[in-house]
Amino acid sequence: MYAGVRMARLTTVGGSFAAHVIAARLGAEGIRVKLRGAIDSPYQFTVGDMSRVEVFVPEDELDDAKLVLLVDEVDFVLDLPPQRDAPSDPLLWGGRARWVVLVAIVLLGVFPLVELAFSG
Repeated sequence: MYAGVRMARLTTVGGSFAAHVIAARLGAEGIRVKLRGAIDSPYQFTVGDMSRVEVFVPEDELDDAKLVLLVDEVDFVLDLPPQRDAPSDPLLWGGRARWVVLVAIVLLGVFPLVELAFSG
C-alpha cells in the first residue's frame, strides 16, 4: 500500500472504531494512515490487548499528525458545556456547606430548649 515509505507509530488505541475515527480525521487533513492490529475482525474486542490497534503515519508527516490530534483534543475540551454557575451565596446553597448551615440552625433551635429542660 505504501511501498518504500517509512512509517512511524503515532498512537495505539483500543478498538477498531477509535482507530477508524483517527484515520478518517487524519485522512481529512491529507495525512496517509495505516492501521495494524485488531481491524475488521469478526471478534470485536473493546478492552485489553486483543483490542489494541496501532496507528501509523509516514515519518515525515508524524509531527503534522500529532498536531492534528492535539488540536482535536483542545477543541474537544473547549467544546465541553460550561460548569454550572456557582450560586450567589455558596455558604447557604453550595454542596456540603448547606448541611453545615442546616445543622447549625437545628442546633441553635434545640439548644435553648435543652438548656431550659435541665435548668429547672
